[in-house]
Amino acid sequence: MSKLRMFIVTAAVLAAFASPAGAGRGTDGELKMLYWQAPSILNPFLSGGTKDIHAAALVLEPLARYDENGSMTPALASEIPTVDNGGVAADLKSITWKLKEGVVWSDGAPFTAADVAFTAAYCMHPEGGCNAANRFQDVTSVEAVDGHTVRISFAVPMPFPYAPFVGSICPVIQKRQFENCMGAKAPECTKQNFAPVGTGPFKVKEFRPNDVVRYDLNHRYRDSDRPAFSSVLLKGGGDAVSAARAVLETGEFDYGWNLQVEPEILAAMAKAGKGAVVSAFGTLVERLVVQLTDPDPALGARRSTYQGGRNPHPFLSDPAVRRALSMAIDREILVDAGYGPAGRVTCNVLPAPPVYASTANDWCKTRDVAGANRLLDEAGWVRGPDGVRARDGVRLSILYQTSTNSVRQGTQALIKQMWREIGVEAELKNISGSVFFGSDPSSPDTYQKFYADIQMYTNNFDGTDPQAYMQGWICEEIPGPENQWIGRNISRYCNPEYDELAALLAKTPGIRKRAAIAKRMNDMLVGYGAVIPLVHRGEIAARALSLGGVRHNAWDATLWNIQEWRRRKQR
Repeated sequence: MSKLRMFIVTAAVLAAFASPAGAGRGTDGELKMLYWQAPSILNPFLSGGTKDIHAAALVLEPLARYDENGSMTPALASEIPTVDNGGVAADLKSITWKLKEGVVWSDGAPFTAADVAFTAAYCMHPEGGCNAANRFQDVTSVEAVDGHTVRISFAVPMPFPYAPFVGSICPVIQKRQFENCMGAKAPECTKQNFAPVGTGPFKVKEFRPNDVVRYDLNHRYRDSDRPAFSSVLLKGGGDAVSAARAVLETGEFDYGWNLQVEPEILAAMAKAGKGAVVSAFGTLVERLVVQLTDPDPALGARRSTYQGGRNPHPFLSDPAVRRALSMAIDREILVDAGYGPAGRVTCNVLPAPPVYASTANDWCKTRDVAGANRLLDEAGWVRGPDGVRARDGVRLSILYQTSTNSVRQGTQALIKQMWREIGVEAELKNISGSVFFGSDPSSPDTYQKFYADIQMYTNNFDGTDPQAYMQGWICEEIPGPENQWIGRNISRYCNPEYDELAALLAKTPGIRKRAAIAKRMNDMLVGYGAVIPLVHRGEIAARALSLGGVRHNAWDATLWNIQEWRRRKQR
């Protein structure tokens, strides 16, 4: 048995540590959390960064969330609408949400259906660059039927009508606060984006972007017994190792997020007896994203932009190169070196739930250096005196970037060595996670700008239905200056056939039929080489042994139930 496995606590075990109700609101003092990728904004609609979505989840709430088992549970809604309870129309062209009564915003204003309808208009604005715009695909209207009833109508039957307002990516924002921040004005509303008024258990006291967020208890929160903590400190920056140490060894912090740390290091830290490593497998995939457009700085404003397909990458536009790069990688070594039991080899960008996992790409599980070399030979890429291949004056020299993290830098070094064996040169670059996953459209170093040839990071999706996630590769999702670099199609992959499958998935009922379509979409992405999957990651965090109520969640923001977290009383 792995040493790390002995110290991993599952979500089911953590649930047993929850303190009983009635312990008292605000009686447990300050909760201290470390996010080594510091939040840069607290409006999740203007950022694709997980760190920003999590930081906003203490304040902003959706109508429903996903729990630790991937099941939907009401948040601001009184129940989950279904066909059986009349909430979903029989023709699947509308869903009606009933809102909880008596909910107020942290500023005392009543929460109503008008706020929900406004949020939809805010995100659907054509000039807004909303990160969750795909959640509103085929939505024709969001109507406040009355103060506590919202009807969402669709242009076509929607077998899965739960994309809008379900999960932390798509919460509700206050109309009164954001009504002057529509469209192109959205990024300019610094006060609103840095300190949103919410209905959640906490409210923003202080926010220093890329550094720290301080929250106070929201005394208007609807549960009179929660939250137990009177305040929260969310400290950003540093690295995953220091975050793990601060929880597991020194006990300075109560919770450390996204501990992408070598397994033997975590195991040694856990022996200090101050904290526990927690893990949950969902849909998290560490992947290489392949740049399909030209990132040459000489192009100026056209750099890394799609240009209707008229700006192809000088060598990654060759399918032989993309396939050879994947064939040369030994994923088992990457898992063993960087993840241990918290990682599994994967050849899919859609690895779970099991019904959606394709086997068509299993060729990637076996490294094939000879085959990769043969492929490049046949495509006319010839080794030069320095061992690096070239064709027509273009060298296979890759700028390979990722966020700053010891596991990721270790992975970069291993892959660089593997690619050298097939005549591909790699220059390694790492960028602070706070900047790399940031939302500043003027920064040249965000993963959306992608001013490199290959970049590596992890992504996943909320819940168990992949529709919104797989729509992230449709042509409309390509980031660029016209959408303030918010789009999720980071590779700049554009295929009309893929777009047609995305539209078909949106109107297809039945999990088996939906799974078949989603697998085809996965196989198109992997087969084309727009994305090179590496590791199916478990979501790893650490909690102090004194911290109870944590139900580690791989299907939504890990802070989804922070209102239930409590200080366990020492015996």
